[in-house]
This record gives sequence, C-alpha cells and structure tokens, in this order.
Amino acid sequence: MKVSKKIVLLGHYGVGKTSIIRQFVTNEFSTNYQVTIGVHILKKELHIKHKDISLILWDIEGTNDLELIRSAYLLGSHAFIFAYDLCRPNTYNQLLKQIESLKQKYPKTICKVVGNKLDLIDTVDTTSIDYKTILEHTDYLTSAKTGENIERLFNDLATNLVL
Repeated sequence: MKVSKKIVLLGHYGVGKTSIIRQFVTNEFSTNYQVTIGVHILKKELHIKHKDISLILWDIEGTNDLELIRSAYLLGSHAFIFAYDLCRPNTYNQLLKQIESLKQKYPKTICKVVGNKLDLIDTVDTTSIDYKTILEHTDYLTSAKTGENIERLFNDLATNLVL
C-alpha cells in the first residue's frame, strides 16, 4: 500500500528551496535562477521501512513573512522544511519566531530547519555572522549544488513520516 505525504518547503526568496527539491528529485542543479511564483509541486517515490511512500513536494514562493503565505498551501501538510541561506543573515533573523508560529498553528506537522548553500561558506566573509544560536535550531546543513545532505534530509523525513 502506497502512502502519500505532503511536504512544504518554506523560506525567503533565493535560499535554494527549488534547488533543494530539484537536487532530490532529479539529481540536478541549475545556476539559472528563476523565481517561483505561487507554488510548484513535484513528486518522488521512495521505499522506506518496507513501505512505498510518495513524497508530494510543494515549493512555495519565497517570503520573509509566513503570514503572507496562503493557508491553503499549508493545510494538510505532513512536514515543513524551513530553508535559509547560510550566507545571508536576513534569511534567518526571524527564524525562531517563524518556526514557533508554524509549530503553534500546525502542532502535529513535523518541521525541519535547513541551512542551505553550505558550498558557499568559504567564499563569503562570515566573520560578522553569529551562527551559534541559529545552528542550535538547525536540523541539516545542505548544499543543493553539491547534493550534500539532501538525500539524508528527505530519507530521514520520510522515515519519520511512515513510523
């Protein structure tokens, strides 16, 4: 019996939500950046713990205010992946407040926090960035470009969803 699970990716513009999904579904990365307008939905089938699972991945347009996202996009979600850009502090300045808001509105929905663009850490001046607090609340550090930890993120999430 196949189980379907809705996973919604959230976060600011340009943090790599589309690239994370594309890397997971097709093992591809593109430097051709195109803004997601509304929602883009992709699907990937997995076999986890002797169960077939269909991950329905909702790529929501980026916003710095979760209140602006249509509630219909979030309803029925089994999991949220909140992505931020490790090299752009403005993408995670309100992270704790936004995650708390999600957990209050959707208490039964799994929420994972992902710091993306790990491959760029060495290319920017991060001396002024205080990672200590934010990393305490981050579940995965990923690179959609290299694929680092992308499979692990979705396989772990799928495993949690079918248990």
